[in-house]
Amino acid sequence: MADDFTQSLTPPVSPFAADGLCELPPSQPPCFCCAESKEDSASTLPTDGYIARGALKRLLLRLDPAPSEYETDIVEIFGFPWVTEIALVESTKLLFGLFRQKIYKLEILVQSSSRDFGQAGNLHYEAEDLKKQCVTFLQYIKVYLYLEPSSALEAGSSHPFEELEAQFPSSLLEELFGITLLIGRLKDLPANTQSTFTIQNQGKLFPPSWHMLHLHLDIHWSILEILHMLGQVVYAHQFVNLTGENLTDTSLFEEHLCSLLCDLTGLAMGKYSKVRPTEALAIQHYPCPCIKELWILLMHLLENRSKVLHTQSFWNYMNSLLRPLVSGKPATEQFSGIPTHCKDPLGFTWWLVTHTAMLGQYSRSGTIQTEQHIDNWALMEELLKITCNPKGNLAEEQVRMHVHCCLTMCMLWTPSTVAVSTLWDYYSKNLNGSFSVPWLGVSGLGALCKSPLALLEQARSCCSPSPLHSLEHTQLYRTANSFHIFLRILALCLSQDRAGGVPQRQIKGRIYSKFSSKKMQELSEAGLMNFLLLFIVVARQVELEDVAGRACELLGFLPSNCPPGHRTLVWRGQLTLLLLFQERGLDVGAQASWLASSFNETAKEFYNKTTEMSRKLALWGPLGSYLEGVAEVFETSTSLNLSEEKLLNEGFDWLLPACRQSDLNSALGFLQTILAQLRRVHHRSVHLAPNLTWVTGNISMGKERHLAVASALWAHFYPFLRGLRLSQTPPAQLADAAAGFTLLAFDLPGTAPQDLQPHPVQSIMQCFGWDDMIHPFLVTRYLPHILENRYAFYFIWETSGQSSTGSSCSGISLSVRAWFRCMLQQYLHKNQDGTDNKTARAVEEQLCELTRLVLRLPEVDSLLQKAGLQPTPNKIEPNVALELFVKSVGIAYSRIQVLSERSAMIIRALDYVGDIFKHIKPSLVSKNQEALQLTYWAVGCIVKHWSPLLATSKAQQLLFRIVDGLLLPHNVTLQDKALRDSLPLYLQGLSVASSVSQSQGAHLKQQLRSVTRRYLNHFLPPSPSIGAIANHPVLLSACESNPTPRGATLRRSILEVLCESFLQFKGYTPPPRLASVLMFLWELLRRNQDTDPALLTLPLPSLLRSLMIVNEAQVRTMSTDALQLVVERCAAASAEGPCEQMITVLSFVEENEGVYDRQVYSVLEMIAVLDAAVVQALIPNLSLSLRNTEHKRGLGRNTTLRSAYKKLLCLLGESGQAEITSLEED
Repeated sequence: MADDFTQSLTPPVSPFAADGLCELPPSQPPCFCCAESKEDSASTLPTDGYIARGALKRLLLRLDPAPSEYETDIVEIFGFPWVTEIALVESTKLLFGLFRQKIYKLEILVQSSSRDFGQAGNLHYEAEDLKKQCVTFLQYIKVYLYLEPSSALEAGSSHPFEELEAQFPSSLLEELFGITLLIGRLKDLPANTQSTFTIQNQGKLFPPSWHMLHLHLDIHWSILEILHMLGQVVYAHQFVNLTGENLTDTSLFEEHLCSLLCDLTGLAMGKYSKVRPTEALAIQHYPCPCIKELWILLMHLLENRSKVLHTQSFWNYMNSLLRPLVSGKPATEQFSGIPTHCKDPLGFTWWLVTHTAMLGQYSRSGTIQTEQHIDNWALMEELLKITCNPKGNLAEEQVRMHVHCCLTMCMLWTPSTVAVSTLWDYYSKNLNGSFSVPWLGVSGLGALCKSPLALLEQARSCCSPSPLHSLEHTQLYRTANSFHIFLRILALCLSQDRAGGVPQRQIKGRIYSKFSSKKMQELSEAGLMNFLLLFIVVARQVELEDVAGRACELLGFLPSNCPPGHRTLVWRGQLTLLLLFQERGLDVGAQASWLASSFNETAKEFYNKTTEMSRKLALWGPLGSYLEGVAEVFETSTSLNLSEEKLLNEGFDWLLPACRQSDLNSALGFLQTILAQLRRVHHRSVHLAPNLTWVTGNISMGKERHLAVASALWAHFYPFLRGLRLSQTPPAQLADAAAGFTLLAFDLPGTAPQDLQPHPVQSIMQCFGWDDMIHPFLVTRYLPHILENRYAFYFIWETSGQSSTGSSCSGISLSVRAWFRCMLQQYLHKNQDGTDNKTARAVEEQLCELTRLVLRLPEVDSLLQKAGLQPTPNKIEPNVALELFVKSVGIAYSRIQVLSERSAMIIRALDYVGDIFKHIKPSLVSKNQEALQLTYWAVGCIVKHWSPLLATSKAQQLLFRIVDGLLLPHNVTLQDKALRDSLPLYLQGLSVASSVSQSQGAHLKQQLRSVTRRYLNHFLPPSPSIGAIANHPVLLSACESNPTPRGATLRRSILEVLCESFLQFKGYTPPPRLASVLMFLWELLRRNQDTDPALLTLPLPSLLRSLMIVNEAQVRTMSTDALQLVVERCAAASAEGPCEQMITVLSFVEENEGVYDRQVYSVLEMIAVLDAAVVQALIPNLSLSLRNTEHKRGLGRNTTLRSAYKKLLCLLGESGQAEITSLEED
């Protein structure tokens, strides 16, 4: 460095200075460096900057810029030691020369830097060192100016340093001026240098151009700092002498400041050229955090000078700069350097001022201030007038951005009444506008308020804007149109004067004054929506009653025949005002009466038969909106004591009967909401009453209002529901609404109509749950609502109703009967082809829930527990549950020993099933096979498990009807499958009933034989088929793994029918289908382990006759197998001697010996092989019969017959041989 100076230069320090004085260099001074804050530049300030390091605060308070530095006698600057106190005065030109050399060297580095990454580190550190040296020098100047002695030397004394010191301010000013000429303006920097504003952090290594750019920022700011610190008027004498122009510290400050503001504005223009309207508040106006800090430094410096030196404020400078830009006029001389290539000067000005104002939140210490900031409404109001000028013809996308910026200003500054008035003048003329931005699509249309609550919520969002830096606020351009943003501004302005002061009254008066009868009639739907939202926002902020009254008055100007869309909006707005009244605990009676009257008129028109269908469709818009809105009014109310019942008027008497199915669903859903809310509020008031004795009057008044609401519901809704209950296509909501009324009658029984008194709950349940005429879809949806309500459930348990026969019946029994009926009719609602439809699926699902609840009924649960048939905790199928229930009733009856208890149980059981034939009749006449199968199966379960009960005198008529109606009709073709599956249940039940019946046993036995005969014949195949026979329903009914007396009784009955009707020979002609009958007989005997000879020998005569007469192979085979089985079983049962029953049956020889000679002995031979003892017992009779036959013929001994007889005797052992000897002796 020493080589750069000639020998004529004064040494930087005296020769006697010690080398060790410069060992402790000063710390790094504050500077512009954003290397540490690139990632989060939007919310933080650079940590090494002037604000974070406290330099700004010290500057404004005129404190030492570096209190802990420069305390030694020697300071190192540009690598040389200097005397701290005199270096700057003594070597002003030398030091500034070195300063310029460093700048030149840095510029050379910038020009010669390459893209060689290997050199990046060296270049970075060299450029960083040069920048530090320059910043250190500038810091030294600031410290020197602060430490410069303020007292002059004594008068008359003269010293060379004193002369230099007197000339120093002027010399410094000239040097600073030279530096401004050297570095030029920011806008004049090369493009490659300016591009480093947006450079990404590359491992903390930056190119020389980055350091050069930030050094320029340091120099520009430091010049202003130094000029501010001079603190007196300083003239550049040498400059004045050479040029003749004035140069003072003030003029240089002004010139440099204006140039810097122009350059910063130019940088912002470059950013704005790439900003989309949707990103206006999200994208900042500075390319680098250091520029952001520079803006903040300038704001605080100029505001401080304005207060202390009474110079222009920051916003005055900005206004002078921006006004010509907006107006298109030439800029003033001091701002002549501002760029003119701005694509949208007005939008840019809004954007720049908004973001600059947001930087005003930073304090001199770098923290965010919450107090009010110095505003610039003067310029903003001018901009608003330009924005709102019709001649400007600005599109919504521009207006929206401008108003968004205005809202931001209102949140930063105290809202301006003038700004609100200007905006209202604009929107009052454009109230019918849609304020949409086409290229934004649906997102730019703003929230569509489809309900009063949504409208109120939108008004709330307008009255409670999101925080300034939140995502919701920055994205407001996308989610709200300009009118909605204006409403936020209006709400902010009104909220400043809550007591109803002059500004508030002025704004309210201006709003009212813009509406007249003509204006109201000109409103489109969009305009009416904007009108309503406007008044709701105003009503939230000021006197609600006054604003609501004015709104109603203005809405009264709308024509009576206004379009349905207008009426929808009017009602929606009115209901939103009601919600506001509710929020403040004000009575809604007056507003509700006006609204209900309008609803009543519209409902009448909707009901009118002469109204065209297209008109009705249009009218449903406002009517449906009214339902939705009133529901919200009720749902949001916590007490229902503000005259809400006035909304439920006679209009519903007209509306409900005229509704289509879809409309009716909405209406019934509305009704459920009101019922549920009324009960909820009533319960709350009842529970609170004992604990709030001090509000007894309020509770009493609330109860009166609850009674009024309930009475309105009973008067205007219940009659329609009752008229709809017998519909064959009831809507699902009908059951829900009916359940709501049932629970309401339980809570407030006195409010029910007179025709339901004195037991309204019981009367309603009879109408909707227990009546056999009600559609199962309705019953299965209605009853679960009641049964799962704990209080209503116990009420039903203790109450009684009327059965279909007119007798008294418990509520539980009636509920079980309803469930039983629904079970029997559950498949009737399927399609003709048996596939499911919506109703069938709904019935199935609802029936599962009803089944679960029925099984939990105490009476039913007790029966199941006593029978040991408790269902599993998992989901149980309805059919399984039905069978369990039927079984449990049968078991319970069989275990009762007391006659009176048995009689009571019979009555209960009959109450459970009711008029069962009435329940199953639809299934019998339908062609639905599933329904038929279920019907026959369910009734079969009753016949089987309740057979002892049905055999009694009180229940036998039901059994007779079942037999006659289901088992013995004229035609059973359709019921074939159902009968085949369930016939065993009937036969088993009938068999037991005929056995235990005391009065009708004979008749029941006859019925059993008739049924058996009919279906033996009906299901018997024409030829033997093991598959058909094995699955014959009559056979299945008689089969048991372990014989029981009941089973044996049924088998005896079947064998008797079989022998009497299917095995009777007409002379020598065998009966039809003999082979099939014999196979059935053989299966019956084979599959049951009967050992009673009396039972086993019943078919024996028929078997013997078949063997004697029929020669068909199948018949003989089947007969032989059956005969063998009978003989073996009888032999096993008669271990002590020959079976008497067999002996008796085998006496048939006497009848057939003369006719079937050898066949008789052939059959006996078969028996002798199986059981010789039986035939041995017959020897005397056989011999006598032989001799009698010979005697009758009168031909002497019959050799052939005797030969056959001897063959048989040979098989009979000794007794046979003895009889042969006896015969030979004849």
